[in-house]
Formats: sequence, structure tokens, C-alpha cells
Amino acid sequence: MSTRTTFDTRLKKKETPPVMMRGYGMLEVNKTGWLEKTRPVAGPLDAIVRPTIVAPCSSDTHVSHGGSGPKKDLILGHEAVGIVEEVGELVTKFAPGDRVVVPCVTPDWLSMGTQSGKSTAHDHFMMGSFKFLSQKDGIFAEYFHVNQADANLVHMPDDVSPEAALMTVDMMSTGFHGAELAEIGYGDTVVVIGIGPVGLMAVAGAQLRGAGRIIGIGTRPNCVKIAREYGATDIVSYKEGDIVEQIKDLTGGGADKVIIAGGDAETFRQAVDMTKEMGVVSNINFFDLSHVLSMPAWSWGLGMANKDIRGGFCPGGALRIQKLLEVIRHGRLDTTKIISHKFNGFEKMEDAFDLMDKKAPDLIKPIVYMDAQ
Repeated sequence: MSTRTTFDTRLKKKETPPVMMRGYGMLEVNKTGWLEKTRPVAGPLDAIVRPTIVAPCSSDTHVSHGGSGPKKDLILGHEAVGIVEEVGELVTKFAPGDRVVVPCVTPDWLSMGTQSGKSTAHDHFMMGSFKFLSQKDGIFAEYFHVNQADANLVHMPDDVSPEAALMTVDMMSTGFHGAELAEIGYGDTVVVIGIGPVGLMAVAGAQLRGAGRIIGIGTRPNCVKIAREYGATDIVSYKEGDIVEQIKDLTGGGADKVIIAGGDAETFRQAVDMTKEMGVVSNINFFDLSHVLSMPAWSWGLGMANKDIRGGFCPGGALRIQKLLEVIRHGRLDTTKIISHKFNGFEKMEDAFDLMDKKAPDLIKPIVYMDAQ
């Protein structure tokens, strides 16, 4: 009895209260605010990162309004660069103090879904590799957790600015994935529906893949300007008439490839309608749970038009981001052009998120320096 009592007492002496931290996220659907939560702990393969610059995303605001189902007391955010604070005992490539770029998609590389060759797949549920909004707290916090750090973190190159690197983790990766899904080839006529930050990256990706004519659909003057700088040859405005008819008139019948980078359920039908036979519709838009995607059978040539319809989340992991950083390092693309607003200090997170949520007329992409500059 005395031995057991001594043992239990010794165990209790080792107990320490959890370390708390501050974060910003959704308290419940349609209600965001500040949260105090337990600081995450690194498992043997994992890392804890202190963010230095973060970027709110429309996916964060989408989730905050219940777009992916009801959630509560969830720290939001999935775009960050930062400094490694702690690593698990089995991590070999990173150490505390390392400056890192963090992909928004951090797969479980031991899962059968990922081993099948799909880095966004998961054994149990759709988009399971997008962990920051589906399985755990995100990066709008004093510290955040990264699973399997050796495979999901990237060292920050000395010759790439942190701001440029931050744009690779989602905006560039997702926009480029739209061009990849579309299988754009030399001389293709490409339409990008929605020229917000992801759509602008899709324009840039289409240009780098050798597209001929690139038509952006959007109205905001600052986005139109950057779209042209990234390679758009034409701009179509939905305010000037039906976009399907405008595209068909411009192209003489339709585009080879259409990338959906924004819009609603109706946009899906429009994209199929403006795509030529043997063409590809590539979707990288985050639709809502309430949306029903449909189209008249004629839009798809009664099923006989050989129009491919594809959609998917951007690939995850370190190698993906390393390759995108190489595009920047060698002067192929300046991703900082899409940064329209800068906030200084973690306390400004609320203002940046509100700006993203309300979609100010001059908004493209806001960033927040976690430490005031």
C-alpha cells in the first residue's frame, strides 16, 4: 500500500498546468473573436511553429459562416510563414529557430490515401489533408502545430522575401493547380472565372504553361491591372452582359480550357457552356454546402461532348512548395503583386479578417505581421 501511495504521489508531482495561448477564430457559426486555448504539443514527428506573417483567406471566412459545417471555438487560418519553436524527437531536418514556409495542405504521409498518390486524400474523410480547417486549430495563434514536419515544412530561402513565400502556401499553389488540372498546353485559349488572388495566380500559371489567349473574368480595377501584368490578354465583365455569350463571341465558339476560381452554383453551368468540345473545366473554387451544381444536358453535349470536368484541392507537402519557391527565386513570377493590404501586430488580426470577410472594393490579399513592424 505504501509503495503504491508513494508512486501515485510521485506521478502527481510531475503534473504541470497546461500552457495557454491566444488565437483568433470562430466562436460559433457567424461569430468570430479571440480565443484562449491550450498551446499545442509536438508529437515525435511534429513541430510547433510561431507564425511571423499570416494571411486571411476567403476559405477562412467561408468556414466561419458555416460553409463546411458547424464548428465552434476553432482557431482559423492556414497561410503562414514562421519560426520553428519546438520539434519532436524524431524530426531530423528542422530545429528550433529555423525560418520556415508552411504549406496549407499537410498530409498524413503514412495514410493509405496519401500513399495512393493523392496528397490531399485521407483514409477517413474528404479533404482530410487540409488539416488546419478540418481537424485542428489553424495558424491565427501565438503557436500552431504542424504534423510530420520533415515532410510538411520548407526552409525559407534567403533570396525569397517572407511575403513572397507566404503567397506560395495557398494562393499560388491553388491557382497553379487550376492550370494543372486544366492541362493547359501551348497556344490554348484559357478563361479564368474570378480574378481574385487565386484567380490571378491561375492566370500566371496559365501563362507559364504556354497558353495563347488568356481571358480573365472580373471587374475590380486593381485585379484587372494585375491580371494583365500576369498574362491576361482580354478581360470580360459580367456587368456588360452574359459572360458565356461574351466568351463565345470573343473566341468564335468557346475556350479550350476554363478555370473556375470564384463564383457560385450558376458559375459551374456557365463554365461548362463556354468550354469547347474536347475541352476541360477545371474547378478550384470552394463551393458552399448549400450549393447544388447542375447544368442542362445540352451544355455537356448530351453527355457526348468529351468535355472533362475536374476539381480538386491543391497538392500538399514540402516538395510542392519547394518547387513553387524555385519559380519565384529565378524571377519567373512576383507573387507580392497580389498583396493589397498590410497590418502590423497580432491585435490587428480582427481588422484583417473583417476586411477579408466584407470584401472591400480595393481588396486583393491582406497580410498580418504578427509582430508590429
